[in-house]
Formats: sequence, C-alpha cells, structure tokens
Amino acid sequence: MEFGIWGFLLLLRYYGLTLNNFISALITTFKIILLVCLLPLFSFLYSNKTPNLKLSEKTPVSYLFMPVELQSDTSTIYLNDFFPDASVIDSFFVPKCFYYKTDLKEMKIFLWNGDKEVPVISTLTVYADGYSYIILLKKSRKIKHVITLNTETRIFTTVQIAGEFNNWNPSSSDFIFANGKWTKELFLEPGSYQYQIVADDKWMLDYSNPDSVDNNIGGYNSVLNVNVQKDKSKKPNLFTVKYTNKYIYCFSDVTIDSVFVLWQNFRLSSEMVKADADTICITIPTEACKTERTYIRVFSYNKAGCSNDLLIPLTFGNVISNAASLKRNDLNTQVFYFLMVDRFFDGNTLNNKPINDIELSPKANYMGGDFVGIIKKIKDGYFDSLGINTLWISPVNLNPDKAYAEFPSPHRKFSGYHGYWPISSTIVDYRFGTEQELKNLVNIAHEKNMNIILDYVANHVHQLNPLYKNHPDWFTPMLLPDGRKNIRLWDEQRFTTWFDTFLPTLDFSKKEVIECMTDSALYWIKTYNLDGFRHDATKHIPENYWRRLTQKIKMEITIPDNRPFYQIGETYGSRELIGSYVNTGELDAQFDFNLFFDMRSVLLNKNESFEKLNRSIISSLEQYGYHNLMGNITGNQDIARFISYASNALSTKEDAQEAGWKRNIDITDTVGYKKLSLLTAIVTTLPGIPIIYYGDEIGMPGAGDPDNRRMLKFNELTYWQKNTKQITQKLIMLRKSDMALMYGDFIELPFVNEKGEGHALSEAEGLKDIYVFARLYFDKIAIVILNKSTLTQHISFSIPETFVQTNKNLKLTANFAHPFIIKENSVNITVKANSFEILSN
Repeated sequence: MEFGIWGFLLLLRYYGLTLNNFISALITTFKIILLVCLLPLFSFLYSNKTPNLKLSEKTPVSYLFMPVELQSDTSTIYLNDFFPDASVIDSFFVPKCFYYKTDLKEMKIFLWNGDKEVPVISTLTVYADGYSYIILLKKSRKIKHVITLNTETRIFTTVQIAGEFNNWNPSSSDFIFANGKWTKELFLEPGSYQYQIVADDKWMLDYSNPDSVDNNIGGYNSVLNVNVQKDKSKKPNLFTVKYTNKYIYCFSDVTIDSVFVLWQNFRLSSEMVKADADTICITIPTEACKTERTYIRVFSYNKAGCSNDLLIPLTFGNVISNAASLKRNDLNTQVFYFLMVDRFFDGNTLNNKPINDIELSPKANYMGGDFVGIIKKIKDGYFDSLGINTLWISPVNLNPDKAYAEFPSPHRKFSGYHGYWPISSTIVDYRFGTEQELKNLVNIAHEKNMNIILDYVANHVHQLNPLYKNHPDWFTPMLLPDGRKNIRLWDEQRFTTWFDTFLPTLDFSKKEVIECMTDSALYWIKTYNLDGFRHDATKHIPENYWRRLTQKIKMEITIPDNRPFYQIGETYGSRELIGSYVNTGELDAQFDFNLFFDMRSVLLNKNESFEKLNRSIISSLEQYGYHNLMGNITGNQDIARFISYASNALSTKEDAQEAGWKRNIDITDTVGYKKLSLLTAIVTTLPGIPIIYYGDEIGMPGAGDPDNRRMLKFNELTYWQKNTKQITQKLIMLRKSDMALMYGDFIELPFVNEKGEGHALSEAEGLKDIYVFARLYFDKIAIVILNKSTLTQHISFSIPETFVQTNKNLKLTANFAHPFIIKENSVNITVKANSFEILSN
C-alpha cells in the first residue's frame, strides 16, 4: 500500500499535478460525464417546445454588433455605429447601474457609473422597427498603478514617462514632485508594458524598477507588470461541447455567475438558455433556419472577470461542422496574401514606363508588375496552390510621373511605384493597367472564390493632386507655429503631420473633406465590386471620418447587397490605441503589430521565453476578442523581412533601411527558413486573420524599404525556398480545412519534459523554448507544439478533459510527421529543433 501511494504521487509530479489539481480534475470529469449523460434528457424535455424570436424575414441590420468596451469614467455610445439609418430607432433602455444623458441630435448616449457598481457585462437595449437589439457593455478592466521615483534631492526639472501605453509619447505624461518623490498615476489594463523615463528630455531606464528587457534596437526598456488579480479565483473558460439539430451545449471550467447568449444581435431568453454553475444548453432559434448564415455568440463572467467568447456559425439553423460549408465572404475563413502590384509579376511589358532620372535608384523605380500579371497568376493557380482566398493589393490610383527626394537625410529620390502618392483619387495608374483590366482582375478572382481587398489612401495626397490645387484650405499647414516643419511628427502631431514635403495631409476637421474622401472610397467599391479595404495611416485620421465612411458603406453596400465588406487598418501604437478604431461603427480589424513584434522578438532571441509570447497572445485576445478579425502578419512593406533577421543577414540593432542601401542582404544561415516557418505556423493557427506578405512563402530576403519590396521570384527556386513554400502551402490548407483553427476556442496547455520537469511556460532552461496550445471546436481539436530551441525536445502534455470526455477513442494525426504516442488523454511527442507540429483529428 505504501508503494502504491508514493507511486501515485510520483505519477502526479511527472505530469505537473498536485493532489488538489487531481481532485479538481476528477470533479470536472464527473461534471462533463454528467452533462453528456443528460444531453438526451435535455432534448426530451424541450423536443416539443422550441421557443422562437418571432422575427420577420428582414430586420434593419444583419451584421454583428461588437461589444462596447466601457471607459473608466464616461463612455460614449454612438447609435449610428449600430444603426446607420437612425430613423429606425424607436427607443432604448439603459440599465440601472448607469447614469446617462443623451444627445439625440448627434445620436449619442453618454454613460457613467458614478457611485454605482457596474457588472462585468451589462446590456444596452435598443428598440428598432419593433425589435429589441442588444449591445453588450463590458466593464473597463483598467486599474490605477502608481510609478514612483525616489530622489533625495530634486535633481530633475521635469520627469515624464514614455511607453507602450502612451505610444511612446512623453508630452502628456508628466510626473508630480512632492516629499522627495516623483509620482505618476497611470490607469492601465492588466498586462506587461515596456517604458522609459524621460528626465529633462533624457531617456533612461527606471532605476527604481529592476525589471527590464532587450528592446531589439541596441538598448533596454523597463518593464511594468500590471495585474488586477488579488485573489486566487479564476475567470471562466468556455468550451463548445456538443450539438444537435436543435441544441448547442457548452461547458465552463469554473463556476459562472451570468451568461449572455446572442443569436445575431438578439439576446436569447432564459427559456432558450438553460444554464447552471458551469453548463449551458442553448436552443437554436427557429428563425435561424430562414437564413443561410447566422451566428450564436456566448459570453459569461464571474467575480474574477469576463470569460472568453464563443462564436458558432450556423447554416440555415444548423451548426457548421465541415469547412466545406463555408464561403469566401465568411470573414473568419480569410487567408490574406499581400502583394505590391509593381513588384509581383510583369504580365504586359507594353505598360512598362519607369521614370527616367539618373538620381533614382532602380530599387525605388517602377519594375513592371501589373494587373495582367496578377490575372495570369490567378489563372495559373498560384494562389489556389497556396490556399489563398483573399488578395490584398497595394494602391492602384494614379501616382506622379517624376521622382521626389524624401525629407530625411540623405534625401534619396523615390518614385510612386508603391501607389501611396495619389495625384488622383479615382483614376487608375496606367503603369499597372486599365480600368477594364482591374475589373477583369476582380471578376476572375471572384470566379475563383477569392476576395479582393484594395489598399486605400485617405490621409494625404500628392501636391499635384487637383484637390490640393483647388482646395488648399482643405489641408493642414506644413509649418508649425514654432517654425518647425510638421513632417513625420507621428505622435506629437498625430492628425496633422505630413508624411513628406510633397504629401499634404487632409484636414478631417472639415465636413467637406470627410464627404469628399468617403465618396471617393465608395466610388472604388461600386466601380470595381471590391470586397474590402486596407486603410493606410489609420491613426492619423480622426474617428469622425471612419464613422462616416463605415456608415456610408453599410447604407450603400452592406445592407442593400446583404454582404460583408471587410475593413482593416494600419496603426502602430498601443493595443488600446489600435483597438479604439475597431468597433461596430468603424473598422472590423487592424494589424496586430504588437503581437507580431513579440513573435519576432521571441523567435529571434534565444534568451526570450515563450512566456512573453503567451502573455502577448492573451493580451490581444482580451483586447480584441477571442474570435477577432485582426491581421496576423508574417511581415509587410514597411519593415525588414523576418528571414533576414532569422538568418543573421541583418541585426535588430542596426538601421534596416540603411543596411539595404549599403550591402546585399541575402540568406546567410539556412536556419532562417526554419524560423520563418515557425512564424508562419503561429500566424496560421492563432485566432485572427493570417496575412502572408508576398515573398515570405519562399523566404525572400530583404532589409528595410525599398529592399523588402523586391520583384518576386517564381522560377529556379532553391531547395530551401521550395521546402518553405511547401510548408506554407500545407499550413494554409490545414487552416482552411480545420474548423478548430478558424472558429475554435483557445487554450494554452501545460507540459513536462522527459525528466518530469516543467509546468505551464516554465522558465526552466530548455522549457522556455517550447510552447503548446490548442484550438477546440465541438469534436474538432488542433494542438500546436512549437520548439524554437536548437535541440530536439521530448515533451508530454494532457488533452483538456472537457474535450476527451465527450470524444472517446480520439485519434490524432501529426501533420508534420513528428513521432508521438497518445494514451487516453496523455500525449508524448518528439519535436525537432527549430520546428513545430500540429496534431489534429
């Protein structure tokens, strides 16, 4: 008996469990078994009583309302965000936990809680055309954090702070000096933030804080860790468990206090949602059978906070379980390929007209890519073979016929080959092709079940644009009152700064400017039947423009045509700043640059743990939602190619743009290809939209702009280029065919190595280089194992009980051929150095 007890305890230790963990797991297993056993009883009880919402065939809106993230003080609800035609609104109901006032002229509701306690999730009800629509309100997660600098004497005149939380702009973040201390109050959401102190205009580390991290540009930043959790309670994790033709069953790993189930934008009543402490039974509304595509969404919370959200697609009222039932306009299924028209493929040499200027380097001149070239590659099946279903193409409007010297030294000349210097807001650039060829491109792409996303520039025009000539008062002044040129002051003069001396910025405080530029955007959509926009320089344009543009798109495209129109923006800054543009009335998404730079940092630096990446992933999911449409990139036109860093051809501590001018950047170590495939594996398996930058499918190198915009190579690929392309193809095909990778819940999995060492993201040597997570969708599972170390790793982990108990006799496939053994819910696997595996069923 004594040997049996110790053997049992050693077994628990091997799998990283305590006795309490084991008992908790037994209780969870019992609950899941009980839930599965009760499924037939639920079905019997409600088989003769299926409640419905009593909706007509057509309601004022068909798109999904995003939850509103409340501010810590006063929040503004823009009703036109949800109902572009406000005349359909009859009335609204504000919950009693808020004080509020209205501005019906501007269709705004101002909410604040004052001395009232606000629940983690509440609802604003809007009555429109006889229906009650629900807008979810999420309580602010911000908490007060005080930074203190102790000084015996006041050795500084001014002290400020700059970091990820204020977009590295110290101008509005002054400390207060009192009693020998400098203090600054910050209100931040839980997470980790890099920052520096700015004392008398000198940037430095916070000497009162020992935590710092390599900033990848030759220095270090201090790290601020903000954590709201004051007890050991745990937020709920929701999982989809089972479904029938009438019911959906979900489970929570801890007790939930309240649950909100939405079909489209209508909350299902308690008659249709039966929930106890940790199980949820949802009746699918009969109205869902009338429409091809609708969605069930589930939100919940307890005293520890808000759970993850669930997104369940339906086709005529049935849960979609097979990816073959999905279509190209199902936004969560998108896989982007971003190409620069001029640098992709030259299909018609007759329109090749490079600029004749001896001061213009060939790198910065037109190279001949065009619409005909893209069409040829669509017809040849290049994108089909990769698995791409969405093409994002660079701007195609007319650009100038001469080169211009950029403002910063050494004042090199560039052409407008990239499309971002519009001298017309409606004319197609003749060097790319004709209007008819662009229409043909879109039509042929649609025939191939591909979307076309156009890069649209609204922030600025070229000085030759008639708008600047005819309406100079529509633009911001280039000179500041203090005499400085307002050029590239990205954060200091965010809404007025010019990108260069010849690129005047539009003044969106003027209504006529907003109407002009939004009408121009509508012209491109209607003329060419586009499926979406990528918006340049998003943060430099005020939100009133984005609201008006989206309102017009909904009223003239989305609602009449009953089709989605995807809008993704480009903003470098904090998650809070990026997320401020992602809402029902503005953009569907932005590029998740914070996540990309954390991925890059962890994969490139041997001393950085996957724990950093895990924190970054969770921060993004908490900020943007667990089924967000954010863009997860492998790279873009503004940053040096990842493989150039990964192969040691380029250092993060040097100026990448200058490096591209001074030397040839090529692959110096083939390990770069392996690390690039690791990056692609992460991008294609996380929640969000995978975006492949052209050339990354073969590992094309490049330093900064314009070296990262080389002409794409299609023939005579090396072994490593072919291999990288094959891995990219396989990853994308797996993404597109696996419901778990598109709609699945996300959970990080603890693991141990062959010595029994480790826990969830342990900092132990060797284990910091491994990361395991799973995506789960009903009976589908995809488990991703990443190994960034230089050694083969042997690890063990357990499949979540919530999945195993409802999916007996589970069989998994190793999609990338790493050996593994599965016994009950335990997996033992060997993963090669700088490699990954995806196990799926």
